[in-house]
Amino acid sequence: MIMNLIRGFCMALADSVPGVSGGTVAFLLGFYDKFISSIDDLISGNMQKKKEALIFLIKLGIGWVIGFISAVSVLASIFDTKIYEISSLFMGFILFAIPLVIKEEKKSMIFKPSTIVAGIAGVAIVALITYFNPMSGQGTSINLSVLNIGLIIYVFIAAMFAISAMVLPGISGSTLLLIFGLYVPIISAVKSVITFDFAYLPILIVFALGILTGAASVVRIIKWALDKHRPIMIFLIIGMMIGSFYAIIMGPMTLETPKDPLSFETFSILWFVIGGVIIYGLQLLKKFSEKKA
Repeated sequence: MIMNLIRGFCMALADSVPGVSGGTVAFLLGFYDKFISSIDDLISGNMQKKKEALIFLIKLGIGWVIGFISAVSVLASIFDTKIYEISSLFMGFILFAIPLVIKEEKKSMIFKPSTIVAGIAGVAIVALITYFNPMSGQGTSINLSVLNIGLIIYVFIAAMFAISAMVLPGISGSTLLLIFGLYVPIISAVKSVITFDFAYLPILIVFALGILTGAASVVRIIKWALDKHRPIMIFLIIGMMIGSFYAIIMGPMTLETPKDPLSFETFSILWFVIGGVIIYGLQLLKKFSEKKA
């Protein structure tokens, strides 16, 4: 119970910031396949599998909620002012996570045309979404308290993409929200609701419905792809992780008051190293949990 709470807490910290996804944390902590299988069993398994999956996901979910609320209460207030330090932290997360993913999946690291194309495609997907992001440089002046059909559709689709990324051990859902220009508005909306300001509750319900729809439709595809075409999926994931460097560099341009992209002058080596230390701390936690098991 305690280990699953810690797992969920760590996933939430990753999911709540652009950088490494909760799926990457699950991957590094060694329970990713169980996580995906549990979601799949909850959707389509028999009664016994549904019960086992529900118990596991509830334990994980409690830790996730605690971690997410903790992160949101801090992030909404510092994201604008500390964007370059946070971006440097995210880059540390990703750079130090990639070799660990390669190490864990060395059996799947098969270089052939299909896997190489998958890796290139992973980089291209993230880079192109970032490059053609209509919010970049325009400011994120989206008022989530005033609903219209266009905003509802936009948030719903963004949520579907975000949850798809969150369950993949690659680019995080929060990075995609950053790309779509919705990261700060959604984080601020969640913080408002937590403090009993319900003006943003309707759009958060839309966001939640998008997450549920994305989870139901995407998880089974991901599980099938990992089971049947794991080498291709691993290369795709690593490619998306590499591509997310560009997304993070350009991230400051999606703020309400756009800032210059991350550069050598604004890059923080201290926060970059802290990101690496956190990733290797998660790896040590995985080894500890394996010894306890």
